[in-house]
Amino acid sequence: MTIPAELENFFENSPIALTLASSGDDTPLVLINRRFLEFTGYARQDLLHRNCRVLQRDADDRDARAKLRAFLADDTIANVRTPIVNFKKDGTPFVNLLYMSRLRALSGETRFIFASQFDISRAQPERLQAYDQDLGQTLTRLSPVVAESGIIVEGTLTTVANSAHAIAQAKLILANLDDSSIL
Repeated sequence: MTIPAELENFFENSPIALTLASSGDDTPLVLINRRFLEFTGYARQDLLHRNCRVLQRDADDRDARAKLRAFLADDTIANVRTPIVNFKKDGTPFVNLLYMSRLRALSGETRFIFASQFDISRAQPERLQAYDQDLGQTLTRLSPVVAESGIIVEGTLTTVANSAHAIAQAKLILANLDDSSIL
């Protein structure tokens, strides 16, 4: 599946971590921006054409995984946002506030899965609010960029809300990580 050049350029110039997955079997990553690579410590060749679940390792995060599976399985769900335990390449665990949305062809077919990642493990509320603002601006700017290639960004920013709730969830997840054998 060809990725529009405008979309590739948009990703590389984004101030936030972004990935793009194919909507095909096992949703392999087809585009990874440098912010994501800096964020996770992985090299592009480590993750390209692999499912992003490689970041989950052995973390027992059933609720988040169930939300993500439901989103991927049900084409009528426009987007999802959930904290999930992930691991950097060096094995450092973090709580990723993962946002995923569908990019659809004009025919309605899901072409790509757009995702943004943010480490809320130790985030101060103002950092998360700034990220929410950056994500909102990114989604607003993304729509006209992909529209030129006949792609529609599905979903709204309603999932990009309630920062205090996300931080509270992250603290609970971290407490559980600290009590487990993962660390």
